[in-house]
Amino acid sequence: MLPGTNRAADRFVRAAYYIDTVKKSDDTNEALATALSVIRNVSVPVGISTPGQPNIAATQWRTIADHKNKVYYFESAYSPYLLAVNLAKLDFSAGAPARKLSLTEKSALVIDGNFMSGEVSRYFTPAEPFRFAGPAAPTK
Repeated sequence: MLPGTNRAADRFVRAAYYIDTVKKSDDTNEALATALSVIRNVSVPVGISTPGQPNIAATQWRTIADHKNKVYYFESAYSPYLLAVNLAKLDFSAGAPARKLSLTEKSALVIDGNFMSGEVSRYFTPAEPFRFAGPAAPTK
């Protein structure tokens, strides 16, 4: 029997079991659908509250990196759609301006009254580059 709680250890065991037993495929769409089905299966539902277990929180994001096709997939628990960023559509050359996709608010997922969906590189906007703070000071 697979463990069935929302504890991270139980969710990990279920994900490891499923990923080892699902059909493997070279077809990108089938592989993506299979991986998402496993990830969604072990996600913690929005709005869940487990008394006495404050470390269990709802899953807010699910992500998959397709290294072969250079596409980054992600979905918010607050949107019904899968989003994708085709990295080939972004400019990573030296000196290129920094850009970001703002998703800090639930409303950021909505464009012109509709949820964003599909490939979203066109929604990236100019941004200040991330400033690396340097290594943390050693603790005693």
